[in-house]
Amino acid sequence: MSGGLPAAEPAAGPAVPPPLPDSLAWAGDGQAHLRGLMTRMGDEAFTAPSLLGGWTRAHVLTHVARNADAMCNLLSWARTGTETPAYRSPQARDADIAAGAARDPDRIRADVIASSDRLADTVRTMPARAWSARVRTAQGIEIPARAVPWLRAREVWIHAVDLDVGASFKDLPIPMRRVLVADVAAHLERTPGCPRVRLEESRTGQVLEFGPGPAGADGTAPTDLGTVRGRAPDLIAWLLGRPFGKGVRDAGGNLPGPLPSWL
Repeated sequence: MSGGLPAAEPAAGPAVPPPLPDSLAWAGDGQAHLRGLMTRMGDEAFTAPSLLGGWTRAHVLTHVARNADAMCNLLSWARTGTETPAYRSPQARDADIAAGAARDPDRIRADVIASSDRLADTVRTMPARAWSARVRTAQGIEIPARAVPWLRAREVWIHAVDLDVGASFKDLPIPMRRVLVADVAAHLERTPGCPRVRLEESRTGQVLEFGPGPAGADGTAPTDLGTVRGRAPDLIAWLLGRPFGKGVRDAGGNLPGPLPSWL
C-alpha cells in the first residue's frame, strides 16, 4: 500500500522524521529536480508570479538557496556543538530573500546551485554521532539533526511545484508522499483552528484522521468529520493550500476547513 496514507490514528505530537537514508535520497533527488526546472526557465520567467502570493519565481528560488544555507547552519551546530541558528532573525531572512530576488537571473541560478552544493558537502562531512545532536528550527522547535535532510526534502519538492513551471506533487517519490501527509497533518493538528478531517486515499482506501476541531459545549471534541477523498498528490496539494483542481472531493459536497496555514 505504498504511496497511500498512514494508518488511521490521531497525528498528535511532532512527526517522527523518516529514516536518514530515505531523507538524504529524497533531498538529493528534490534538489536535482528543482535545479532542472530552474535551468529550463528563460530569464523572463524569473519575474513571473509563483504559486506563493506576493512572491515571484525569483523569490522562491532565492528562498530555496537561503534555506540550503540555513540547513548548513543547523548541521554545523550539530557537528561542532556551537549554537548556529538557521537564520540570523526572521527579519534578516525576509530581507535577504527580497534583496536576492532582485538579482540578475544568472546570479540566482548560480546561487541555487552553489548553495545546494555547499549543503551536499556539509552532509558528506557529518560524523555519524552528530546526526543525534539536538538543534532548533527557525520556528523554535527542537529536533535531532537527522531530521534536517527531511526538512530540506520538503522544501525543494514543495517549492518546485510553487515555481509553477509544470511540476506537480505527482513528481514526489511515492514513499515520500505518505510521510509528507503525516508530517503536515501533525503540524496542522497542533495549530489552533484546525477542523476535524478524515482523509481517504482513493486509490488505496487508506485513511488518516486528524484535527480536534472546535470543542463542544461540554468541552469534548466533536465526533463529526469532514471527509476528503482523493489521490495522495491531490490530498497533499489540499493540505498545503496549493491548487488541487478537481482531484479532491468531499462526500458532503463541501470541503472541511479552512485549514490553518502550514509553516
